[in-house]
Amino acid sequence: MLGSRRKARLRDRARRAAVRAFHKADARLPLGELARGVMRKVFPDHWSFLLGELALYGFLVLLLTGVYLTFFFEPSMSEGPYQGSYAPLRGVPMSRAYLSTLRISFDVRGGLLIRQTHHWAAILFLAAIGAHMLRVFLTGAFRRPREANWTIGVTLFLLSLLEGFCGYSLPDDLLSGTGLRIAQGIVLSVPVAGSYLGMFVFGGQFPGHDIVPRLYPVHVLLVPGLLLGLITVHLLLVFTLKHTQWPGPGRTGRNVVGLPFFPQYLAKSGGLFFMVFGLLAALGALAQVNPVWAYGPYRSDIVSTGSQPDWYVGFLEGALRLMPGAETRLWGHTVSWNPLLTGVVLPGLLFAVLYCYPYFERWVTGPTGERHLCDRPRNRPVRTGLGVAALSWYAVLLLAGGQDIVAYVFDVPVAGVTRVLRAGFFVVPAAAFWLTRRLCLALQERERELLDEGEETGLVTQGPEGGFHPEHTALPGPARHAVLVRDVPRPLEPAGPAPRRLAERTRTALSAWYYRDRIRYPATPEQRRRIAAVLAGPDQEQPPPRDG
Repeated sequence: MLGSRRKARLRDRARRAAVRAFHKADARLPLGELARGVMRKVFPDHWSFLLGELALYGFLVLLLTGVYLTFFFEPSMSEGPYQGSYAPLRGVPMSRAYLSTLRISFDVRGGLLIRQTHHWAAILFLAAIGAHMLRVFLTGAFRRPREANWTIGVTLFLLSLLEGFCGYSLPDDLLSGTGLRIAQGIVLSVPVAGSYLGMFVFGGQFPGHDIVPRLYPVHVLLVPGLLLGLITVHLLLVFTLKHTQWPGPGRTGRNVVGLPFFPQYLAKSGGLFFMVFGLLAALGALAQVNPVWAYGPYRSDIVSTGSQPDWYVGFLEGALRLMPGAETRLWGHTVSWNPLLTGVVLPGLLFAVLYCYPYFERWVTGPTGERHLCDRPRNRPVRTGLGVAALSWYAVLLLAGGQDIVAYVFDVPVAGVTRVLRAGFFVVPAAAFWLTRRLCLALQERERELLDEGEETGLVTQGPEGGFHPEHTALPGPARHAVLVRDVPRPLEPAGPAPRRLAERTRTALSAWYYRDRIRYPATPEQRRRIAAVLAGPDQEQPPPRDG
């Protein structure tokens, strides 16, 4: 009896001490206000919004496994004979970087598991970023006020590509050394400054003794620090600007309907983290990736057949293989067009388009308010077609990166495969855009039929004339709401009959190309007014009704 009373008094004292400590800390730091804001934050409940979290958790696994690997990796290109557990390479001279990679793989307890988990996490990280960006693009989640967050996301993708290439090049095996040799050729192709840039990056003639020690701090300090900072800013903007959501009953441009962060969404997100960690650990244990011991140490006079980079830079390899060799001599300088156009100009244009697209679409759309509801991809056929065309273009280049393997497997000439892929570089994206656009319009036409006639019930009735007619029932309220609530801008009208500037004429023509093809849905003026009110953001007081 006395023991239970004493325990109760101790619990009461501990509770009061915890409350006093919290109030003292809250008086100096806004912990209570911050915690209340975070715990009450609402997140929409849809699987597509978890793609960004996949990237975040892949990055966390990269940090955890990368810290472990830094304990054993030696970023040095000084050479010495290998005397480790892998018998086929014993006595072979190799760099300390490659030797330490073999030691991690064969002699460090759990080293191969951690190294392969790290590699699989990098693949997942970049794949999740790409899928997340594609979701944001197709649903229009980059529109005002999220242009800055889109810019940060593109920068994260660019830094992730750089981080992956640096980490891929550190082991100094034959495959990674071949990739560095290609990178050096791309750097040298820069007119005038190429040779100076190459000497600066590699510390002299290739391969030199400085490239691995220079890549190491970039891989473990510089780029991860930038990624961590940008990810933090990215998440803060998501909290500040609120999350986008799919149209549905009760969802408007002024609210968010979903699960509170604590405890529902936190439990769901935490479960996803452990699933990702477990999956990556299982892949690291069961699925071999990047077996550097099979390639051997790098030698500048050897290139293995079928050398392939990781998929996220494979499109650059394919572009290099498809571009015909050509060079020009200008003012005493030789311009090699193959590596310059495909290794410098092409990725530069790609990321320039990614950075500028939100502002370009706003320019051809005209002034709009804030947009917090996601577009259904079928309702923006041109944008969706552009996204699918970009994916097909990437797929062609990725396939071109393995043209020699394709030729070997199917026993066809490499030159023939190259010619087909060169044609596909132009034809496939155009065909994909046209087909996707037509499919989007066909889906809109089908939805208009459902709005007019309703869904088939499966019952057939016979009319007085003897014909058979399927019975229909009206669409349910939530489905009808999801179909009708859509933001389809009108094409911009010419400013007047007077001759206009070229930029204005171009803008009007592009706007017409973007928005002229659409299917108008049956809706009364009152329904259109309500739809406009649902779509309006918090910066719009009396939004005008949309035309279908």
